[in-house]
Amino acid sequence: MIRITFLGTAASRPTVGRNVSALMLQREGETLLFDCGEGTQRQMMRYGTGFAMADIFFTHLHADHFLGLTGLLRTLGLQVREEPVRLWAPPGGGRVLQAAVNLGVDRVPFPVEIRELEPDEELQRPGYRIVAFKPQHGVSALGYALVEDERLGRFHPERARELGVPEGPLFGRLHKGEAVEVEGRVIRPEEVVGPPRPGRRIVLSGDTRPCRRTAEMARGADLLIHEATFGDEEAERARGTGHSTAREAAQVAKRAGVERLVLTHLSARYADDPRILEREAREVFPNVTVAYDGLDLEIPHRGGGDDE
Repeated sequence: MIRITFLGTAASRPTVGRNVSALMLQREGETLLFDCGEGTQRQMMRYGTGFAMADIFFTHLHADHFLGLTGLLRTLGLQVREEPVRLWAPPGGGRVLQAAVNLGVDRVPFPVEIRELEPDEELQRPGYRIVAFKPQHGVSALGYALVEDERLGRFHPERARELGVPEGPLFGRLHKGEAVEVEGRVIRPEEVVGPPRPGRRIVLSGDTRPCRRTAEMARGADLLIHEATFGDEEAERARGTGHSTAREAAQVAKRAGVERLVLTHLSARYADDPRILEREAREVFPNVTVAYDGLDLEIPHRGGGDDE
C-alpha cells in the first residue's frame, strides 16, 4: 500500500485553510516526508500520520519548505527518539539544514545525518528507489520520483493444478521463477506465471517551471504531484518567479502520459476557491485533483494487487 497525505498545500505563506509545503508518503510500513514547512509537526498530529519517518527530503531551501524542521526535531527529541533521522538536500543545501538542526539551545538527542543529493542520483531501497532530478526553479532544487521494482507476474494456480503441481511450497517456488519437478516432469515458471508487472511510479515536481525533465521522469507515472502556484491570469508572474500555472502543470501531465495529476503549492489568492485552477487544468488533462490539507490518497497497483 502507498498512502500519501498532503500536510501543506499553500505557496510561500500559510492561509487559514492551508499550511505551507509538506507531504507524507507511507509505503509498506516505511514513512517518508517531503519538505517540512513551518507548522508541519502540528499537521502531522492533526492528520494522524505519526512521527515514524526516518527520511526527510527537501525539494529546495526556500523558507516555506524547511522552517518546520527545527521544531519537528525538538519534538522527536522530547519523545525520546533514538533512531537517526536522515535529511536529504539539493546541492548546497546542507549548510542551511545544519543551521536549522543547531538552532536553539537544546541538543537533539539522536543522530541527524545530512546529505546533499545530485540531480539523477538514485537511492536504492528494498523494493524501490528514490530518483532525484533537476526541475527549473532558479535556485538549487530537486524533484523526486519514487520508482518501485518490477513485480512478479500473476500466478495462475488453476494452470499449476492442471499440470499436477500440488498446492504448497511448489506454488511459491514457481511464482519466484524456479522450475520444479513433479512425478518426473519439469514444470517451468512461464507455464504458470504471467509476464512481470511494473511497479508504481510517483513523481513530485517541487517548485518549478514546466520543464522537459519533469515530463521525462513522470513518463507513464501512476501519479504526478505538480505545483500550480498560479492561474492563467498570472502566467507572466509564474514565469518571472520560477513557478507554474495549473494549465502548464496539466500540459506536463498530458505530455508524460500519467494516470493522475494532483496540483499543490497554491497561491493565497486561490486559498478559498481553487476551482478556477481545476477548471483550467481540466481543459488540458481531465484526471486532475487540486490538493487540500489533509487529502489522503491511496495509490493501488494497476491491474490489481500481488494476490490477484
